[in-house]
Amino acid sequence: MSNLEVQPDEVGCSGTASDGVEVVIPREVPLGGIRAMLVRRTLPTRDRSMVGAWCFADHYGPEPVSSSGGMRVLPHPHTGLQTVSWLFEGEIEHRDSAGVHAMVVPGELNLMSAGHGISHSEVSTTATDVLHGMQLWLALPDAVRDEPNGFQHFVPDAVPLTGVDGTEAGTARVFIGALGGSTSPVVTATPLLGAELVLTPGARVDLSVDPSFEHGAILDTGRLVVAGVEIGHASLCYVGPGSSTLTVENPTDAPARVILLGGEPFGEDLIMWWNFVGRDHDEIVAYREEWESAAERFGSVDGWGSDDRIPAPPLPNSRLKPRRRPGQS
Repeated sequence: MSNLEVQPDEVGCSGTASDGVEVVIPREVPLGGIRAMLVRRTLPTRDRSMVGAWCFADHYGPEPVSSSGGMRVLPHPHTGLQTVSWLFEGEIEHRDSAGVHAMVVPGELNLMSAGHGISHSEVSTTATDVLHGMQLWLALPDAVRDEPNGFQHFVPDAVPLTGVDGTEAGTARVFIGALGGSTSPVVTATPLLGAELVLTPGARVDLSVDPSFEHGAILDTGRLVVAGVEIGHASLCYVGPGSSTLTVENPTDAPARVILLGGEPFGEDLIMWWNFVGRDHDEIVAYREEWESAAERFGSVDGWGSDDRIPAPPLPNSRLKPRRRPGQS
């Protein structure tokens, strides 16, 4: 997915972890156009830029395409990151400049690695009545961020979760990393976790997690308690590293769905601007110039004309620089 803000925030991301628990309230961002589909963004924000290598998180829907027009994101570029598409409802057609043509459907992971550079488009299909899902980005570490692009697809099984009382408490679909005895074969550049959890009404589970990871839980439904802190719809609960158990509780009388992200704190400073991840101002400027000049770095996407593309917004007047996390000097 493209960041279609006319004046995208300058976001510098730094890899120092924070202790404790934080709640990030989402901000609404329109995906362009008069009938724009609104997304709820929890990463990056001024208070929380990353969870492990997870550096971007948009939650959208359930949105009737009859009112929003659905998703029609023209070819746009990426560098230095991986995109992770995860749907709850609907269908999206993905095309990229590496020649990949794939459908994004509920319960199946599509991971695109931009590496040195890629461009792609995302369009909801005519079979879609409602769009509902998550778009996530992963920052690539310096050692591999300039490697060739790539694509991975995986269909995780739903595995049962056991509650603290010993009864069945719901299911987990682990699309990246490992949780609850389920392991994904998807290859990532840093140790990570990505899973969809569905908790039955009133369920409480103690998840065994990697204590070196920080975690972020993004709620798709109404209410959830994570590590003793209640969050609301589309909010993110951040839990710092240090514990081998993460407690998640559904206090409602309806099923609760949450996306659980995790990873080792990202040890590098980076800059995110528009659809680019780089390390300094000059890199971002160069990426923008190459996209605007239709340079070879980003290629072309089959099925679209040369004028079918999202132009890069203007750069800010000041130099881009990494933003420090809370507690950094």
